[in-house]
Amino acid sequence: MVSAYVLITIAIGKVKEVLEELEQMEGVVKADVVTGPYDAIARIEAEDLSQLTKTIVQKIHYIDGVIDTTTAIVVQF
Repeated sequence: MVSAYVLITIAIGKVKEVLEELEQMEGVVKADVVTGPYDAIARIEAEDLSQLTKTIVQKIHYIDGVIDTTTAIVVQF
């Protein structure tokens, strides 16, 4: 299992719609609107790095209103 936090920049006026789509997306454990340089943060869980990448690149990036993402993969040691 691999987890990551995806920090998301969203277009003005699209925050609510993007959050609603994130909350329904498979693999998204939690999604919140935040203050600061990003508009939302989503916690993602996947079976492996390949699945995590597909969730971000093929799903989150295609949500209408998503401008950019930064991914922080959770490391365990």
